[in-house]
Amino acid sequence: MEERTLLTLTVFSSLIVLAETIAQKDAIEIYSLHVDCKVTSRFAHTIITSKIVNRANESREATFEVELPKSAFITNFSMSIDGKVYPGIIKEKASAQKEYDTAVSHGQSAGLVKITGRKLEQFHVSVSIAAASKVTFELAYEELLKRQLGKFELLIKVRPKQLVKHFQIDVHIFEPQGIRFLETDSTFMTNELTEALTKVQNETKAHILFKPTVDQQKINPELDETLLNGDFVVRYDVERGATAGDIQIVNGYFVHYFAPREMPVFPKNVIFVIDRSGSMAGRKIEQTRDALLKILQDLRPEDHFSFITFNSKVAEWKSSLLQATADNVASAAGFVQTLSPSGGTDINRALLTAVSMLDKAERLPGRSVSMMILLTDGQPTSGESNVEVIQENIQKAVNGKYALFCLGFGFDVSYKFLEKMALSNGGIARRIYENADAALQLQGFYQEVATPILMKIEMQYPENAIEGLTKNNFKLFFEGSEIIVSGKISNELDLLPVEIKAQTHVSDLTLKEEANVKEKEQVFQNQSYVFGNFIERLWAYLTIQQLLEKSISAEEEDKRTLEAQALELSLQYNFVTPLTSMVVTKPTGQQQTELANKPTEADNEKPSSFPVGDAYRLRSGSPPVVRLRDKIRAQPLANEYPQLLLQLPKQNEIICLNTDGKPQPSLHLLSDPEQGLTVTGKLGDRIKHFVQFEITYVNPPVRIHVSTDEIVLSHDNESTRLPWTESATSTIQGLRVSVEKERSVTASLSDTVTVKISFVKFPDDFLGLYFLNTNHFSDKVSGVLGQFYSKAQFENNSNINQRADERLLSVSGSEHKVTRRYKKDYRLEPTSDPVPCWSIHVTP
Repeated sequence: MEERTLLTLTVFSSLIVLAETIAQKDAIEIYSLHVDCKVTSRFAHTIITSKIVNRANESREATFEVELPKSAFITNFSMSIDGKVYPGIIKEKASAQKEYDTAVSHGQSAGLVKITGRKLEQFHVSVSIAAASKVTFELAYEELLKRQLGKFELLIKVRPKQLVKHFQIDVHIFEPQGIRFLETDSTFMTNELTEALTKVQNETKAHILFKPTVDQQKINPELDETLLNGDFVVRYDVERGATAGDIQIVNGYFVHYFAPREMPVFPKNVIFVIDRSGSMAGRKIEQTRDALLKILQDLRPEDHFSFITFNSKVAEWKSSLLQATADNVASAAGFVQTLSPSGGTDINRALLTAVSMLDKAERLPGRSVSMMILLTDGQPTSGESNVEVIQENIQKAVNGKYALFCLGFGFDVSYKFLEKMALSNGGIARRIYENADAALQLQGFYQEVATPILMKIEMQYPENAIEGLTKNNFKLFFEGSEIIVSGKISNELDLLPVEIKAQTHVSDLTLKEEANVKEKEQVFQNQSYVFGNFIERLWAYLTIQQLLEKSISAEEEDKRTLEAQALELSLQYNFVTPLTSMVVTKPTGQQQTELANKPTEADNEKPSSFPVGDAYRLRSGSPPVVRLRDKIRAQPLANEYPQLLLQLPKQNEIICLNTDGKPQPSLHLLSDPEQGLTVTGKLGDRIKHFVQFEITYVNPPVRIHVSTDEIVLSHDNESTRLPWTESATSTIQGLRVSVEKERSVTASLSDTVTVKISFVKFPDDFLGLYFLNTNHFSDKVSGVLGQFYSKAQFENNSNINQRADERLLSVSGSEHKVTRRYKKDYRLEPTSDPVPCWSIHVTP
């Protein structure tokens, strides 16, 4: 078998230092920015250092922002201002909160860490520095890197927002097993920047250095704007020799890595349990269909599968699991295409039906892996709605026989509910973020669990010689992942024996290995790439993670014991975890004590539209501080969103459209006589965004009036009102109108363009219009927006400087100069990053 083991090391660190002002551009100058990452045997230690000087003749605010992986633990932070150091102090969360509450009662502000996406969280702190003063920010964090899909990937997101005199990224890798493969990649790399990249590698070590000069950083020689805006990626693989894995030892602590290769894959028996309630309408159900169609193609011929869909009612695609033959897969693809959303959400009965189907299944392979994959976007609203009862029902029915994986689509789900249910039944939970790549997220998750190669794995070590052993029994092992076990060697051992027992598809497996303790200790002597007692810290990190995970599904008394153990380790090893916080105190006179907590995915249920700092201030009852002199605003103001947004047909280009002129009673946005569709809109009096849309259909004769207050459907002289405060679906002669609570409304009709309107609630309520299935538009489509779907084309013009992000766009015979801008996308979550688009102003 061709080797498919590509190790990927994932450190997501994104560095953004924002500090421009209107009064004097770059008065706050970042003169040095250094990312130093040491990866020693999967354990990554990253230090980010930013040095800033205030070149203004008055005090200015310097801001330090870093995006780091959700799985990382911050270990240190400090600010050094004119030689005086202000360190962050890690304390028990309750103690830190008390100190913070005292600060808030004196009118101070707080809030340093916020989840910013499915992989990242953001650390953010600002400090006022005097004229000509300097400040050095330093943040350190550690992470045990997790192997996914056969690869480790080190991703550093770079966005300094200005040219930096001394910019440097160092990545040091030391893998005693040997580095088999190493490569770098970047989304912003040019020929000039490639010259700033060097890579030195031998059998076990690698050093990657990226050190561009100021000239190399420039978009072009005439502009003082930086090219450094995107991802810097390192990928590598390690050599794998011994079948029982690799054992490494430092100062009496060991870590054992086990990732077998060339093993036969277990046949899978998988039931996809898919939510088709009303809240799945529009983009979610379309992305779910797209993902399922691709997942069907990835099924192996020996796999068995079925679908259960549910809203208020539960429906089985077939009464039993079918083998993944070409005919059955094709039949399933046809079924997936018919999925349509309506009604409530009966998660309990859907999962019990899936368990029953697996219990009754016949003619399945003797050695196979059975699993259920649940996808839902909401709370249980039909049937049994008590989440604790549902968890108990499912755990009792599953009884350890099958694995349950829970995918929560968006932020209306109770992630805590799904996570506990998955962990109690041998699976994991994952949130699917409502971004443009949601279908890819679903596919990616499936690929992680698509190839089970071992089950019932036991990693055995001498009981009388090992203390603090981490988890050593595993239900399943998937190709492309890695088992990690760590512990402390308590007795004087010359040899550390290990025995691995597991089941493969064809037989029972026993592997044995003995590690020579002294020889293993010598491997890490005098290595400049090694930071401290890294295996001891790795053990502490892994133990804390597993204690916290175990506490999720534990009873209350056990939960308190597990959390107490995790807290003790967090404080001993100086980790910011969900049980600890870092208190950051600023210089006297600034009246600010801030708090860095570790958010969890369960804390991320209802994302705020506020940015990192101000979100915490408003929740805490203190007023936000907006400094008008700052060019980088502290709040995402409404004009960061375009009035209208569209994707050009057959082109991967997004247009951000704004209309010139004063608000009018009604703007003719789009009409297509062949589609029998007309859309008009009204701009607000106080804000230059749309607050009303009217969608008119010819067949059926329906008018849909959408405002920031409600949705009104008019048909045959009758009106139906749908409030934004609840999800609902109404169907009139095939025209389905679905409201997603306080999010969006979707109008869809067979063989017709789908109209969707997002409801944006901060800082002022407004509406965002966009269209799906735009291939249905005819050549006769017209209107302020409609003309772009039939009569828009980019021109190639050598007089326009492409690198300066300007192009010519021909629309209805007229040429318009469009400029590349970053705007908030009202189609996405409010917390999503701005997206690049071509900005254009038109006159109605």
